[in-house]
Amino acid sequence: MAIATGSHAPTVDGATRPGPHVLVFFKVTCGTTQLATPAIERLGRAFPERVVGVGQDPQPALDAFSTEYGLTLPLVPDPQPYEASDAYGIVSAPTAVAVAEDGTVLDVAESWDRDAWNRLAAEVADALGVPAPSVSDPDDGLPDFKPG
Repeated sequence: MAIATGSHAPTVDGATRPGPHVLVFFKVTCGTTQLATPAIERLGRAFPERVVGVGQDPQPALDAFSTEYGLTLPLVPDPQPYEASDAYGIVSAPTAVAVAEDGTVLDVAESWDRDAWNRLAAEVADALGVPAPSVSDPDDGLPDFKPG
């Protein structure tokens, strides 16, 4: 199980941002991550510079993934032994972790779960005082849920 809401969010080199932000943990070869990439991109566009992908892959693989799937958000590597992923208790990909301005975990969305990802986006929007975006709706072609 991923890090609990209310826990202190560990710092991730190159990914932690001041103020509310989201870390999206993933693996480039994960089919669920590939499926959810359009929603991840929508999350990144909704909160520019506040969403960072943390890939369990070397940087060249992350760059190729970004090009292939059209991701514009920054991606940082978390190579073996996956220190950042372990610090967050990541067991499925993708997993999004929303972090509050004070460094506590606001929300966590594991695997692809439309309701959880939209809830997480609403939590971040609330923390920023902006309208909540929808990162996925039933008409976008994504399933309601897919395990990662």
